[in-house]
Amino acid sequence: MPEAATTPEAAAAAAVAATATATSGPIVLLTRLARIVHRASTPDLLGISLKDLAALAYLRDHAGTTQQAMTEGLCIDANYCVLLLNELEAAGLAERRRDPADRRRHLVAMTDAGRAALEQAEHAQESIEDDVLAGLDPDERAVLADLLRRALDGAVRRPPS
Repeated sequence: MPEAATTPEAAAAAAVAATATATSGPIVLLTRLARIVHRASTPDLLGISLKDLAALAYLRDHAGTTQQAMTEGLCIDANYCVLLLNELEAAGLAERRRDPADRRRHLVAMTDAGRAALEQAEHAQESIEDDVLAGLDPDERAVLADLLRRALDGAVRRPPS
């Protein structure tokens, strides 16, 4: 049996949340989950910011990527990518080098310090994932992860018009 709300306000909020969840579409639900994750993913817990974690994870998964590919892969604005990379470089977590094959392009790579920071952050992120996805069993989590990867891949390949 669910635990009773401690205050009338909490009970009302829980009732509204339950109704909204039952009638909301997947985008609204994803947005709400993203907000929960974002609030819980503090630099104190992760050791780095959530945006840095996302960027470093991308660099790990796409070794030797270009700055342009990173911009597209992270679905961020090119100017924002420059600012993000400036921060990562200043912290010693990533580095940009000119592409020897095309001096107009930058190749981006994670440093050893970036790898260590990413490992620490991902380990801390596991506790947040466990809290947020507590209502799913391991098989359901695997299915959810696969579906989200496919949705993201489709969205990146076919940006909204």
